[in-house]
Amino acid sequence: MVFWVILFVMVLALFNLFSSAPGAANSQERSYSEFVDAVEGGDVTSVTIDGENVRYIEGGRNYFTIRPEDAEITELLIGADVPVDVVSQETSFFQSFLLSILPFLLLIGVWIYFMNRMQGGGKGGAMGFGKSRAKLLTEKHGRVTFDDVAGIDEAKEELEEIVEFLRNPQKFSRLGGKIPKGALLVGPPGTGKTLLARAIAGEAGVPFFTISGSDFVEMFVGVGASRVRDMFEQAKKNAPCIVFIDEIDAVGRSRGAGYGGGNDEREQTLNQLLVEMDGFEANEGVIIVAATNRRDVLDPALLRPGRFDRQVTVSNPDIKGREKILGVHARKIPLGPDVDLRVIARGTPGFSGAELANLVNEAALTAARIGRRFVTGADFDSARDKVLMGPEKRSMVMSDDEKSMTAYHEAGHALLALKLPKHDPVHKATIIPRGQALGMVMPLPESDRLSWHKDELEQKIAMAMAGKAAEIHKFGAESVSGGAASDIQQASQMARTMVMRLGMSSAVGNIDYGEAAEGYQGNTTGLSVSAKTKETIENEVKRIIDEGFDLALETIEKNEVEFERIAQGLLEYETLSGDQLKRVMNGDTPDPDDGDDEPSDKGGMPSVTAIPKTKPKKPRASDGGMEPEPSA
Repeated sequence: MVFWVILFVMVLALFNLFSSAPGAANSQERSYSEFVDAVEGGDVTSVTIDGENVRYIEGGRNYFTIRPEDAEITELLIGADVPVDVVSQETSFFQSFLLSILPFLLLIGVWIYFMNRMQGGGKGGAMGFGKSRAKLLTEKHGRVTFDDVAGIDEAKEELEEIVEFLRNPQKFSRLGGKIPKGALLVGPPGTGKTLLARAIAGEAGVPFFTISGSDFVEMFVGVGASRVRDMFEQAKKNAPCIVFIDEIDAVGRSRGAGYGGGNDEREQTLNQLLVEMDGFEANEGVIIVAATNRRDVLDPALLRPGRFDRQVTVSNPDIKGREKILGVHARKIPLGPDVDLRVIARGTPGFSGAELANLVNEAALTAARIGRRFVTGADFDSARDKVLMGPEKRSMVMSDDEKSMTAYHEAGHALLALKLPKHDPVHKATIIPRGQALGMVMPLPESDRLSWHKDELEQKIAMAMAGKAAEIHKFGAESVSGGAASDIQQASQMARTMVMRLGMSSAVGNIDYGEAAEGYQGNTTGLSVSAKTKETIENEVKRIIDEGFDLALETIEKNEVEFERIAQGLLEYETLSGDQLKRVMNGDTPDPDDGDDEPSDKGGMPSVTAIPKTKPKKPRASDGGMEPEPSA
């Protein structure tokens, strides 16, 4: 806006310069009557008439005045014997041309300005609709190598071969091998797809163009296709090079699924991309690397060999990968002697690389907030609980009855986790409210689980139902709270998975009913089977949950003393670690050094107790509501 205001002021000044009389700027203005008196008094020595402007010299000084239209000034001056000079009123060609073209120039300028704003102020402005918006990255933007990428070794190996081909193509071409046309990185959000692409650029040392899939799609049909052509022309000039298209699903969706038919802008852009990647003209030395987390919506023509020759799956890291990722992000953070990255990796199953980076950052912020000079294990534990469940709500006012109910509820979870032989070890139990949970019991898996056995799942269901069983055992069935809502949801999801997908029910059999459900989410909504089969499935799900509940109630009744000790310990100390729970259960007093409210340096996935009278949050593998869904 400042630019346009300055331009407008300059145009006005230029117009005034041409329109004003020459020499008027150095003259003093007087009234016409004063001019007539001076002429009649013989004081005027010369006069110059320029249209309605009259400039004259009186007493050696320059003056000017404006004469009226009907004034006969010529006879007056001749009668007074004053020398008169008349200036022609014909304007110059340049002045006439400027005055005539100026309004059109202003209109064109305003049109260019608004069109540039509509196009986002991109490269080339309004005259560069079809120009590519790909950015050329160099080492000035921060060089990233494969040393900065951890936890996805298999994906790195696939892409390291592409880098080796760019460095030494003769090594592969002497045996008739051809460089891959493209590599598609597929994986959940936050797993490091974009970071891998930057690492390829840093390792290969070749030009690296980056662009987003949404940069191709515009309001005008054909603009995206033009940008694709321009992008490949730039890439050919800089070959060998790499072109990285992030979120390619924005432009690569299956054709025919849109509302615009064959003239849809997205389809036109995709057609041009298909031709450029593998058409009549060869693009030697131009490698396309694309990333998406929606492979299912991509057009089949885009995925065929010859276009994206390699599809690299970038999944969430395992425990070893998480430990390496934590090490990469903890390089610039001073760690305390009690920090064990292996233990932190054990307590973060299902975390992506971005979530682990956020965990390390939260831990550093927590330590800085307290005023520490290094990050301790307690900071990592607190940061993980905050990421999973939200911040602590120590200011929440809980009545004694609610606090007692929560303590016995969590004591039931803790007792079952300690007594069941195939359940994961307990990390800690707490009755401090956090997020939507009044309390939680966190198991600490020994390692990542890729498959689950039937007896393990049955014990997990029993542990989930132990909270409600504990409330009924202590307070009676009429006084049970709504805190078991999330536990029931978890148990139901696991039981339905066992029955409908894993074939762990003899009454239902080895049939995958998950495929028969529309948008299967672990329930029978929209299940396209007979009413009898639905009834059988629900009866089996209920039987498994009821057996888990009975096992939990039986275990609590058999271990009445230990159950009471754990509940009283939680009421007194609020937070107990796994070792402290064992000592309290055996009748010992927790170590005073470990019995405070500070979290320990380990971690796990919490089994939560939802706040009553609130809608429970839908559990995810990373929420802490339950471990990842078991696989077949």
